[in-house]
Amino acid sequence: MTSFLQQAFNGLVSGSFYALLALGLAVIFGMLRVVNFAHGALYMLGAFGAVALADSAGLGFWWALLLVPLALAVAGTLLERLLIRRLTALDPLYNFLLTFGIALVCQDLLRMKYGAQSQPYEHGPFPGSMDLGLFDFPRYQVFVLAVSVALCLAVWLLLTRTRIGTIVRAATERPELTWAFGIDTGRWVTPVFGFGVGLAALAGVLAAPMRAVNSGMGGDLIITVFAVVVIGGLGSVFGSVLAGFTIGMLQALGNLYVPVLSQTSVYLLMAVVLLVRPAGLFGKEEHA
Repeated sequence: MTSFLQQAFNGLVSGSFYALLALGLAVIFGMLRVVNFAHGALYMLGAFGAVALADSAGLGFWWALLLVPLALAVAGTLLERLLIRRLTALDPLYNFLLTFGIALVCQDLLRMKYGAQSQPYEHGPFPGSMDLGLFDFPRYQVFVLAVSVALCLAVWLLLTRTRIGTIVRAATERPELTWAFGIDTGRWVTPVFGFGVGLAALAGVLAAPMRAVNSGMGGDLIITVFAVVVIGGLGSVFGSVLAGFTIGMLQALGNLYVPVLSQTSVYLLMAVVLLVRPAGLFGKEEHA
């Protein structure tokens, strides 16, 4: 029983990274209809940003948690303004190839500077473990889970309880009707993209104290995150978050009971979901 609970908690922590990344992807796709393949690279840049601040300026985790997402969110707004916006009127494949190329460039630049080996980051807060009743668990991982749940809840409340959220959801689901009511949805595109990028960077900073910080960490994760978004439903914030935590749990429990299937379980689940609901569990069918 104890090992089951420990693995379940490990799954929730892993799922928190999936949920944060999938949340950013879902928001960007819902508003822009852009499949941002650079999302994993932005997560990687968040982790390396924490390392760079510690090495060059001596700034610890809390400064990195504040400054790195803000800096990359600004970079994301410039990326959308200067490059992505120019291709939105064309086939979506063009922006997919653009963001894929950006991801490769980011990986190679960091590989040139830091090499292929992992970089140490020992500035995480909350060392040691805490007693959760039946087992002990690292304090920092409890913190990561709490932050992820709080952020996902905050974004959901923002989208469902505020005027800005209403506009974003309307522009996501019925853009033509939103325009017909005289609402300029274009003004929200850039900040929404920057917000999604900031979420990816924040996930990277959170990952730095507990994951191997290297140039391949984003590429290793982004395929699974795309599967998570597809399972939850493209553009569905709630579906992406729920699928993220579910996949984390599924993989962790798979490692305990069926290790050979733990890494492929997400793709098997995606295949089943797409056969039953091609739009994903909480996605909406788009009609021509």
